Parts: sequence; structure tokens; C-alpha cells
Amino acid sequence: MKKRTQYTDGLVGDYEIVDDFLPPPELLIRKQEHIRVTINLNKSSVGYFKKIARTGHTRYQKIIRNLLDHYATRQTPTSGKN
Repeated sequence: MKKRTQYTDGLVGDYEIVDDFLPPPELLIRKQEHIRVTINLNKSSVGYFKKIARTGHTRYQKIIRNLLDHYATRQTPTSGKN
């Protein structure tokens, strides 16, 4: 049988227990304003995103939105580039 470790307050080996300093999860989530749009896509494209969504246990609309957001971010010129 394995020996159980007994944890106590204070120092544990070379480490010191510190107070929780992270913000609550709701402050870590970046809320962005969404605008509802209607778009016509090829059936094969939607089928592809639905297949990916099933394997990732998410919604295909979210994948398409993230793809478009990523593309727009990469195409937006930064202040140092012309």
C-alpha cells in the first residue's frame, strides 16, 4: 500500500503557500460585442465545420467566428507596418 502524504499549513519542502492572487474567472473572460449577420455558405464548407465541431465538442458557428476573427486580426495593419 502507498504511503499517504500529510499536508499542513506553512512550508512544504522548499515551497511556500501563498494567498490566491488571481482574479475570479468572470474577470478573465473577454466579452466582445457580437453583430448578427446572415451569410450564404457552400454546403460542403458547412459540412466540414460541422465535422470539426463534432470532434471538438463545440458549435460550428463558433469555429467559423473564430476563424474569421483570426483572419481579420492577421490582416489588420499594425502601427509599425505600412
